[in-house]
Amino acid sequence: MSLPGMDVGALRTFLVEEGIDLRGELRVELVSGGRSNLTFKAYDDENTWIVRRPPVSGLTPSAHDMAREYTVARGLQGTAVPVARTVAFDEQGRALGAPMTVVEFVDGRVVRDAADLSVLTDTQVRASAHALVGVLADLHAVDYQAAGLGTFGRPEGFVARQVKLWAGQWERVKTRELPDVAALHAALAESVPRSAAASIVHGDFRIDNTILDAADPTVVRAVVDWELSTLGDPLTDVALMCVYRSPVFDLVLGMDAAWTSARLPSADELAQAYATASGRDLGEWNFYLALANFKLGVIGEGITHRARQGSSAGSGAEHAAEATPEFMAAGLRAISEVAS
Repeated sequence: MSLPGMDVGALRTFLVEEGIDLRGELRVELVSGGRSNLTFKAYDDENTWIVRRPPVSGLTPSAHDMAREYTVARGLQGTAVPVARTVAFDEQGRALGAPMTVVEFVDGRVVRDAADLSVLTDTQVRASAHALVGVLADLHAVDYQAAGLGTFGRPEGFVARQVKLWAGQWERVKTRELPDVAALHAALAESVPRSAAASIVHGDFRIDNTILDAADPTVVRAVVDWELSTLGDPLTDVALMCVYRSPVFDLVLGMDAAWTSARLPSADELAQAYATASGRDLGEWNFYLALANFKLGVIGEGITHRARQGSSAGSGAEHAAEATPEFMAAGLRAISEVAS
């Protein structure tokens, strides 16, 4: 069976050239594709790896940066943050015609939707959520200079750039005029915190971007999908994790997501758990909630925009923008508490 974006023979040659001792025939299966990078499971008679590369069409380099994924995973080896062991990186795309990362396969449980969550007890669900918060706090505590990631991003002015970036993205993807967008952008621009901490940020942290232990789902075996990671303000990570809990996020993902389930702790509880685990002051928390809502509203709009342009954006893409007004309204409610 043909796998778009994959050449098994070329992959085998690349692995051998990288000094990997293959045992028997190399087999490859597609794990996931669609809106994000393509993920393949490659295995021989004894070993298993995960291979990632950008989609075969519709590339957006900033969102599908293989070098970024590999660099942060390599830097986090040996820290308190669970990540897959890095194996090889094909930056020039000599094997598959595009940059490619190869990491060790981490066996475990991926909880993406409500059905995946349904097999866990309420106690396991709560404990898993708190374990995830602990991992996020561990990530933000990593000394990024010591990890060799000092040039991984520009933390100075990060939040202000985020406000500008997502406002600009709205102008590129909007499918209609929404006055709340301009109002929220203006309020955010006026309320950017004067000072902020700096850390590695994941950029897309929630339960389905992790691998839980198969036997004990309260143990996080690995954090995955690092394509949006950088150096920035850790509270942007925390707020986004919390806003992902909104039920309307199901429209953006096109499914009944695990992370939006009412069985998980509330956004407020998660935020407090993070503050306790990290020892950080959440400071101007409502600003960060407003920014996270702004970002997710633009993302939902963009998914529908691309679907209308003919992009294969996945199930429910035409409806993703229905979430945008709700996210913008939630952002305005949050930012109004900053000003009051």
